[in-house]
Amino acid sequence: MITATTPKGERRRQALLTAAAELLLEGGFEAVRHRSVATRADLPLASTTYYFQSLDDLIARTVEFSGNAELDAMRRRVGEVSHRRRGAEATVDLVLDLLVGADSADEVAHRQLIARYERSIASARHPELREVQLRLRVELDELLADVLRRSDRVVRQEQLRRLVAVVDGAVVAALGELDPEPRGTARGALLEVIDIVAPPTARSLGPEAVARVAT
Repeated sequence: MITATTPKGERRRQALLTAAAELLLEGGFEAVRHRSVATRADLPLASTTYYFQSLDDLIARTVEFSGNAELDAMRRRVGEVSHRRRGAEATVDLVLDLLVGADSADEVAHRQLIARYERSIASARHPELREVQLRLRVELDELLADVLRRSDRVVRQEQLRRLVAVVDGAVVAALGELDPEPRGTARGALLEVIDIVAPPTARSLGPEAVARVAT
């Protein structure tokens, strides 16, 4: 990839990434091609090979670009969360705001959710995406841990991955339904386990509850 060392070059590179991200959202990985990206960005075809080493490089940078945009939105949501004791339902709703979206019934939000899982699955087949996905996952885990701590919940890394796995399984299953309701399906599944994978901290429990945990 040739570095965009000038403001104009950086603007062109960002335009290409934005165009590629839109195509990825609309049509999946098959929609991201040199010509389609350049056309969407209203730039010469040669610009895609000037700023990116190959189509695989363009796709990897697009996944990174899209993932970072989602993480930025998640950070803003976490920044709105006050630190207080929360029950199971309130905690689950906050977690799902990050992992599924506040309104997965919205068409754009639904496409974003599908694209997120397509990126995850594609990383299993394409090594150039794996490093990007792993880096994005680490940052997502940090945001989830922050939300749980702000809800006075215990955070353990191995349990955090189980929490994500429960949501992922429920969402993937729901997306295959005729009338998909991924958030509702994931909410039901996560409510069953949230107090196990992320139990309230001792300080957030009353004396009777602490005694029950101790026994």
